[in-house]
Amino acid sequence: MGNQTRRHFIKSFSGAAAVAAFPGIIRSQKKAKRMPLAYSTLGCPKWEWKTILDQATKNGYVALELRGLLNDIDLTKSPQFTGVKLKETIRDLEALDIVVSDLGASARLGEPDPAKRAGQIDEAKRYIDLAHELKSPYVRVFGGKLVSGQTMDAAIETIVAGFKAMHDYAKGSGVTLLLESHDEFCESKSLSKILKGIDQPTAQLLWDAHHTFVSGGEKPAETYSQIGRFARHTHLKDSVSDKSNQTGRRYVLTGSGEVPVREVVKVLVANNYKGYYCFEWEKRWHPAIEEPEVSVPHYAGVMREYLAQAGWKG
Repeated sequence: MGNQTRRHFIKSFSGAAAVAAFPGIIRSQKKAKRMPLAYSTLGCPKWEWKTILDQATKNGYVALELRGLLNDIDLTKSPQFTGVKLKETIRDLEALDIVVSDLGASARLGEPDPAKRAGQIDEAKRYIDLAHELKSPYVRVFGGKLVSGQTMDAAIETIVAGFKAMHDYAKGSGVTLLLESHDEFCESKSLSKILKGIDQPTAQLLWDAHHTFVSGGEKPAETYSQIGRFARHTHLKDSVSDKSNQTGRRYVLTGSGEVPVREVVKVLVANNYKGYYCFEWEKRWHPAIEEPEVSVPHYAGVMREYLAQAGWKG
């Protein structure tokens, strides 16, 4: 059957009938048309699992970053991701052709206190195990904030040691640990020292472009030129200055603030970045910002425009 004839034949089916009759063809066609958009469950702390999946499908997202579910911020303790329920979760994702881009652990590898550090390492290991089950390639971890008396150089040494200690555990699992540009480590100089110091394929970068711009004071092209080769995943969000806010910033809908999200997209596309463009809407930490029913579809629409303008080809 020729290509034109086959396309005409497939079009004679619709909806569920088409998927049932030609599942491989239909899925491949849908996948080819979807842009590499992901969103973090940090932005929808009140959504149940089904709603998260429905919103992803409805708005053209191909991936989910899992950072808490309802009242459980630790995914490894959530019923949705344990036991028999975990198998159902995996089937849900496969049925909708949605992948888990990464898992957002809270582990801080710069923790110097031995007892507290053991707990951080344990969490990272549990997340690696869960990521392996979910066939997710990445687990995000933090360097963390400096504690009293801890110098930047000492913190970097501790973080590097933490990543190296995790290397043997992660090796062979198919999971890579991503250091997020966050807390004290929001500029290229410190991040580069850490990543070069680790020098292992099991350690790469989650580029939170909001933090490197707002806290690190770097333009997107500057950041990418120094550490872009390590970037495997991104966090994108927008904000404006707000002196009435304790943080000095207020998150706003993508494209309406002061963060050069469009420029970040241009830089990534120009450099053939192959990861997801992930919306990290911090609704769990900032309940007063826009509801996810508004922010999630808005981001998808804006990003489709930005990616098209940047010349994204897939």
